[in-house]
Amino acid sequence: MRVENDEGHQNPRQKKAQSLRPTEGLRLLEKEGLIRKIPVDRKRVADLLALARRDVATSRTLVAGSHDWAYTIAYNAVLQAGRALMTVHGYRPDGPNQHISVVKFAALYLEEKDALVFDRMRRKRHTSVYDAAGAVSAAEAKFAVEQAERLVSVIEALTNAD
Repeated sequence: MRVENDEGHQNPRQKKAQSLRPTEGLRLLEKEGLIRKIPVDRKRVADLLALARRDVATSRTLVAGSHDWAYTIAYNAVLQAGRALMTVHGYRPDGPNQHISVVKFAALYLEEKDALVFDRMRRKRHTSVYDAAGAVSAAEAKFAVEQAERLVSVIEALTNAD
């Protein structure tokens, strides 16, 4: 799987992690200090998925009026689902760049196209929250909400498969 870094270029170490089987990728992410082992907590998984579903619903209600916030909340839905995926496998993000940690972890389990969507949503959300108000168009907000609905469902199925 391939996810680009913030500059839009693929990081060679990231490429290596994503071309490995999940077990090998997990070891690499642990070695890089991006994830940490925790006890599996099924209640925490359920709580994170409930947050993800709540955020999808909230983003859907905002999409017509506040594009930046609809996008941000749609991204947060996928982020919470990604954290649920980590938790079901006995991991949590670690270090200063926890959103990136979640995206890289999820990329070990998602199809490449889904991992790319997740990472692009992360980068766009960063711009919207920290750099420029009005950075998200109506079409981008609508796309983000649709993708969040789909990705939360995909990730929820992955958490139930384990």
